[in-house]
Amino acid sequence: MTIYQGSGVALVTPFVENTREIDWVAFEKLLDFHLDNQTDALIITGTTGEGSTLTDEEQINLIKFAVDHVDGRIPVIGGTGINDTRHSIRLSQQAENAGVNGLLIVTPYYNKASYRGMIEHFEAIADSVKTPIILYHVPGRTGCQLTVDQIVELAKHPNIVGLKDATGDLDFTRQVIQETPEDFAVYSGNDDLTHEIMVMGGQGTISVTANVMPREIHQLCQYHLDGQGMEAGRLNQELEAINRDLFIEVNPIPVKYLVHRLGWCANSYRLPLTPPSEESCRVLDAYLDQLSDRYQA
Repeated sequence: MTIYQGSGVALVTPFVENTREIDWVAFEKLLDFHLDNQTDALIITGTTGEGSTLTDEEQINLIKFAVDHVDGRIPVIGGTGINDTRHSIRLSQQAENAGVNGLLIVTPYYNKASYRGMIEHFEAIADSVKTPIILYHVPGRTGCQLTVDQIVELAKHPNIVGLKDATGDLDFTRQVIQETPEDFAVYSGNDDLTHEIMVMGGQGTISVTANVMPREIHQLCQYHLDGQGMEAGRLNQELEAINRDLFIEVNPIPVKYLVHRLGWCANSYRLPLTPPSEESCRVLDAYLDQLSDRYQA
């Protein structure tokens, strides 16, 4: 079961500038922005959504708000992974009760799970819900690795339907695509590699850049899905600079700053994240002329 094909936005979570509470008015506007601009799926409370600094209640409330507001128009996927299996099960069940269409479950960081422990972590979560699960592999943040063999084994579980691959290792990605079933969806977790991963047979992306260029990321994916590789290649070249510069500081700092500069939310983060440096702001501000005419609030 493929939850979606195309551009899934790893959505930022807007905070009120002074209190750093969730800005629900801004969140609703962001949901409408993506509904209006061809985004194919919403990924809530992931890395870009600063999920690690949200309380359980905030995570579930954001997911439920998105599910209710979107009302089935596009899939909503909730990030409910954590390094405590029982805690992740509880969050996943609550997200399921909120009506989410999919769950994004990160590898269990810090614990240094064994080969079997890693597999049993994901299987226990998958056994606890009926909602389909996308594995989230981002070793640069978690410090732990999923092997191809582990992914192949996990792909046999009827409730584990895909992988967000943020390894940056195209040989790894190619092997996963070749060795997993055809209906197991591999999504790019790195905007600079979405084009290459879809050439290999990936089903789309979970994108940071889509926060500020939703139509372009949708179009890039659609070109691939329609077999228009040359058009996809040309568009990918146009996106190379912004894909690079949105990672001049740790995600989501740069992209949230640009979302703010376009007028959609405050430039507000929860510690330990802080606003970007003046130098980074200058680099990012250079994109405002390109983006304002199309995407300014």
